[in-house]
Amino acid sequence: MTQHFTWLDALVLVVYLGGVTALGMYFGRKQRNAADYFVASHTIPWWALMLSIVATETSALTFISTPGLSYGAAPGAGNLGFLQIVAGYILGRIVVASVLLPRYFKGKMVTAYALLEQRFGIGARRFTSIVFMVTRALADSVRVFATAIPIALIISPTVQNKAFVMPTAILILGALTVLYTYKGGMKAVVWTELLQASVYLLGALSALVILGHAVTGGWSSIMSQAASAGKTTVIDTYVGVDRAHTIWAGLIGGAFLAMASHGTDQLIVQRLLSARNLRDSQKAIIGSGIVVFIQFALFLLIGLGLLAFYQGRIFPATDQIFPMFIIDRMPPGLVGLIIAAVVAATMSTHSGAINSLAAATTHDIYLPLTRRAVDAPETLKMGKLFALIWGVVLTAGALAFPQETNTPVVVVALGIASFTYGGLLGGFFLGVFWSRANQRDAIIGMSIGIAAMSFVVFAKQLGSWFPALADPLAPFASIAWPWYVLIGTSITMATGMLSSLTHAAPAAVAQPTGAQS
Repeated sequence: MTQHFTWLDALVLVVYLGGVTALGMYFGRKQRNAADYFVASHTIPWWALMLSIVATETSALTFISTPGLSYGAAPGAGNLGFLQIVAGYILGRIVVASVLLPRYFKGKMVTAYALLEQRFGIGARRFTSIVFMVTRALADSVRVFATAIPIALIISPTVQNKAFVMPTAILILGALTVLYTYKGGMKAVVWTELLQASVYLLGALSALVILGHAVTGGWSSIMSQAASAGKTTVIDTYVGVDRAHTIWAGLIGGAFLAMASHGTDQLIVQRLLSARNLRDSQKAIIGSGIVVFIQFALFLLIGLGLLAFYQGRIFPATDQIFPMFIIDRMPPGLVGLIIAAVVAATMSTHSGAINSLAAATTHDIYLPLTRRAVDAPETLKMGKLFALIWGVVLTAGALAFPQETNTPVVVVALGIASFTYGGLLGGFFLGVFWSRANQRDAIIGMSIGIAAMSFVVFAKQLGSWFPALADPLAPFASIAWPWYVLIGTSITMATGMLSSLTHAAPAAVAQPTGAQS
């Protein structure tokens, strides 16, 4: 029997969002300086950071989009193969914990890009920080768009002009997030994310139970149907680079993606730098990989249950499948709580993105130019101002995202990040592993790496614009997204190493000091 979004659901939604916003503002009430605002003065316990990382990288996108990866109604599409990539995430985290985190903590840094300044110079720091800002702005705009999907599904039945549904949902979410972020800070981001993760995991478990009762024969029947349709396949040993969900793309490509996202992306690094010490930070990042694997498995199973429930029905977009089930089949009250959790989870993740963008702008651009002290009152004021500006920018970016797309939003977000991640990771690896490289080599290498991957990522689009180029570009357009970071990293390092051979080797490589950055 079809359910509707009732007054009880609306009440739960309003109370929950109001409560989370108030909680975030409560944690931000005693901020003394920029260190409080951006890294919580290094006071967050490791287990809280671990769950915060999980919520940050999987929150609403996981909830909405991942079930569509296993649903795959088209013949031969959809299975559990995405878990191969998640296994690679764990390997990449181990590298970050052992190679990059010790250097970050030795330098007492606030942004990841301060490490490149100590190794190469201020130019490298500014370059990488700006690359991060552009990438994070694009990717997080997609996150906001994804979270607006369930809100739009709620609003749609009550309005005549459907064209304004998604923009209205995005503006509501953006306005709440800007309010939340200005007062929040990293401490608010981390602790509210724990609440969000708990609630949307409750929603996922509830979905498993409801699906088990809604499908004749329960989960044994669901898994039997999935197995007969080839949906339970986890490992694919195919060796080509044109498939995303293979064991090689997963373990190798997934590992490099995690090295970049968790070792060079300020969104995650800023959380890791909020830990009490290096050991806590290492436990947080490795533990998060294990939790993320379990969580992705949970949401992929939901996709199999939805496939059995809807009997392979084709939806306009796979990202609509699970939100539609929530609204149609879950009981009143629980619908409101789950929708609230999805929205609030991205509010929290979105707030963290805004905070990290503001931190990079403040510490990598503003402070070096103005030479103000890190703990000056003006620094905190400017940090909050930058947070407001970035909140507006990300909301505008979400409004510009096309409403009709058959590509799962989680794949779109990962693809956006992947074409710059390789350049960033290659720059960091040059600094760590190639002592001959200087600032010029690093910037040249990263620039060429990012340019090359931009060409690869947009090769398919270029082929559609210029049909005569479609065949020559086909080999590049067919490269699956998990390989992007590895290819970009390799191009960046090769270019930087070759460039370094054109000058004399430096006498010594600068090492991180104890100075605050």
